[in-house]
This record gives sequence, C-alpha cells and structure tokens, in this order.
Amino acid sequence: MIAIIGVGKMGEALLSGLLRAGRPAHEVAVVTRRPERGEELTARYGVPVASAQDAAKNADTLVVAVKPQDMARALGEIAGLVGPAQLVISVAAGITTAFIERSLQPSAEVPVVRAMPNTPALVDEAMSVISPGSFAGSGHLDHAEDLLSPVGKVLRLPEAQQDAATAMSGSGPAYVYYLVEAMVDAGILLGMPRQAALDLVIQAVYGAATMLRDSGEHPVILREAVTSPGGTTINAIRELEKHGVRAAFLAAIEAARDRGRELGGGLS
Repeated sequence: MIAIIGVGKMGEALLSGLLRAGRPAHEVAVVTRRPERGEELTARYGVPVASAQDAAKNADTLVVAVKPQDMARALGEIAGLVGPAQLVISVAAGITTAFIERSLQPSAEVPVVRAMPNTPALVDEAMSVISPGSFAGSGHLDHAEDLLSPVGKVLRLPEAQQDAATAMSGSGPAYVYYLVEAMVDAGILLGMPRQAALDLVIQAVYGAATMLRDSGEHPVILREAVTSPGGTTINAIRELEKHGVRAAFLAAIEAARDRGRELGGGLS
C-alpha cells in the first residue's frame, strides 16, 4: 500500500497520476488533517482515508507531501512506527533526508528519498528530481522513479543539488507564466486583443520547448537560427540585454535557492 500524507495540490497531483497509471484505488490511502478533505478525496477518487499512525504501520511506501513548516509535526506523528522495510518519499522544499531520518529514529535506518516534482504533474508533464538519503539504495530510487514517472520525467541528482533544482524546476513554471504574462501585455500594448496575444504566446512557448526537447540542439543555436542580421529579433534581444533580463533571472533563481534553504531552517 502507498500512503500519501498531506494531499494538497502536489499530493493530489501525485495521487491522480498513480491512479491514472493503473494503481488500484484501494491500494492508495490518504492522510489529511481535515475530515472533510478526506471525504472529498474518497468521493472523487475512491481512495481510503487513514490516520498517520495506521498509514505508518501498514504502508510499504509513505509519500510525505506536507508544507516544509509542517514537516516536523507530520514526522512526529509517525516517529518510531516506520521501519527499514518501508520507503519514505519526501516532497517538501528545503527538508533534508538527514532531518527526516533523525526524526523517524536514526537507529531504524529508514530509507528516505527526497523528491521535488513541479506543478505540471497535473497534466503529466512534471519534472521530478530525486535524491537518496543515507539508507536508500538504487532499488529505492527505482521505486520512487516508478511512482513519479506517471506524472512526467524523473532526474536523479545528489541531494546537495536539490535546493538548486527546486529553484530551477520546482519554481520554474512560475517563471514561464511570468514571461508569458509579460509577452501578452506587450501584445496588448501593440493593439492586439488579449486572447489573440495569449494564443500566439502559448504556441510560441510550446513550440520552442518542443524544439528544445526534440532537436537536442543547444538553446543558443536555436536562438541564433531566429536571429537574422539587422532583423527584428536582434533588436529585441538587445533590449532584453540592456534591461538586464539575463542577470535578473540569475539573481531570481539564486534567491529562490536561498529561500528554499531558509524554509528548511534548522530542519537539516
């Protein structure tokens, strides 16, 4: 059995992905703080609701998808109940596997995998980054990847790179939406109807991302293919450079990385 502790947007995305991938509903339990939320999930997906303690005793895999500030409380509810035959997958920014292992009981040697999916999990296009804790082996990583692959791609990285991955990939969709918003506003400024501007920008972003994925070309090569000498694109690029857009992205992603570390706080 798989138990998901904390079924907010990300937890529900993982839940729905598991069920779409063919996992029987009775094999996936949910743990919620509010009874009405549990009733809602049961009505929507047919999954059982369990207490944190029952989930810890009976589940082969525990997916802890609570907010970082709630992690200590959630782990406290299952401490001492989880053993080395189980797997804990953490989906919380900034929370290290070492903290989770200590919280659950160091002597138990519980395998922990730290994971960071992003919100395109809702449409099965997530990018999930996974890292093993001290007691997790390749088999545990394989299992975590099997659980996450129904909602998108999975990449294995050392845990030391998790905060950076969270800043780039976990927060990444927000940067794209921000860029789309700005481009749509530019279209409106130029006299275009909002919906037409949005349609144009969405397809431009989708097409560019597809070319990046499928061509295997470096983004510089693809950008240069659009940038004709003395043309419209090079003038636009000049303005972006003049306004420090590249530097702003570097600073923004670094700030997101730093905030992830802050969210972990002393939980490391």
